Amino acid sequence: MKIISGGQTGADRAGIDAAIAYGIPYGGWLPKGRKAENGKVPAEYTAMVEMIRGGYPKRTEANVVDSDGTVVFSHGKLTGGSALTRRVCKKYGKPFLYVDLGGDSDPVYLLSDWIMEYDIQILNVAGSRESKHPGIHDQVKDIISNILKVGT
Repeated sequence: MKIISGGQTGADRAGIDAAIAYGIPYGGWLPKGRKAENGKVPAEYTAMVEMIRGGYPKRTEANVVDSDGTVVFSHGKLTGGSALTRRVCKKYGKPFLYVDLGGDSDPVYLLSDWIMEYDIQILNVAGSRESKHPGIHDQVKDIISNILKVGT
């Protein structure tokens, strides 16, 4: 398995951090300039690739295309980049799962079942930024870590 993301704070980075913690390959496309809401995606994320041109939408599209499926973590109705991610998945016919952290009772089971159902080998992790939903990084990292520790 491999985990990719766009490197934004919050859900995106949580997926990468879980992969690193469990020695799982990771990667993904970053917007030009390694742009993130808190400045730049840190250089320590060495397996992530900065796009030559393009911002968040181009990065989102590239990560959807390069994955077997995308999971988005958020709370409530999808907006902004998370809603765009769902539209891009639909455009390319890629599996998409929305995990509502405020409504889904067992996100670990929901995600692991979906990964098996669609035989996801390259998982694109996306969702809310840390500033929009404080604490989402830790929630998502715990969910993905629970799935990875079973598989390792």
